[in-house]
Amino acid sequence: MRPLTLYTTSGCHLCEHAEAILEQGGHVFQAVDIADDLSLMEQYGVRIPVVKDGSGRELGWPFDGTQLAHFLRG
Repeated sequence: MRPLTLYTTSGCHLCEHAEAILEQGGHVFQAVDIADDLSLMEQYGVRIPVVKDGSGRELGWPFDGTQLAHFLRG
């Protein structure tokens, strides 16, 4: 399984929910705070949380565990 990236920021309750979905599914992921990078802030500022897979595909919010699993099957 390729590692996933979760674009997030502090204080985002939807991001916390997305992180919980990833953890419940046993997925390996790296959380990236978009506030630390201006280009990420411009790209994801109004879209977070966003999950990105190793091939560059993105799944934007809203999603649940079933939708995430379907996305990862690809």
